[in-house]
Amino acid sequence: MSTIYDYTALSNKGKEVSFSDYRGKVLLIVNTASKCGFTPQYDGLEDLYQKYKDRGLVVIGFPCDQFGHQEPGTDEQIEEFCRLNHGVTFPLMSKIEVNGENAHPIYKWLESQAGFAGFKPGHPLSELMDQMLSKADPDYASKPDIKWNFTKFLINRKGEVVGRFEPTAEPADLEKPIEEQL
Repeated sequence: MSTIYDYTALSNKGKEVSFSDYRGKVLLIVNTASKCGFTPQYDGLEDLYQKYKDRGLVVIGFPCDQFGHQEPGTDEQIEEFCRLNHGVTFPLMSKIEVNGENAHPIYKWLESQAGFAGFKPGHPLSELMDQMLSKADPDYASKPDIKWNFTKFLINRKGEVVGRFEPTAEPADLEKPIEEQL
């Protein structure tokens, strides 16, 4: 069985990062975008990172432009936006694709480990997301692909996926699952 430690990715500075460097840490991996209705979640993700980093949490953002062309910038522009507008200090990777033929291997693995978890009942955007996605594919909910920006995967200290949280799950909703892994 593979773990997150079997994968590498490019940082937003173009440096190859081995996820084995994060061995023993709890990871929260998120596909991000700067021009999305969920973009304010950067604030909550940074809050989680600041609150739990000393206990072993690392939040890792993977910018992606596959959903509504909501991440058009370069790696440098994305980093500047995140830093200036949301105070982001957690690691950002180079922009990738999360679905389809060119999906990054980490995302192919993440999807194979945890399928679509459903949108959060009662979230103001859940019904809209469901309507939009089911119009494009009535069977969307049965597929493991990433549905939109800010899908979050929680990885335990052994490098295994222990949770998937859809964009309608706010970062604060993840405190209890994160604390259970720390």
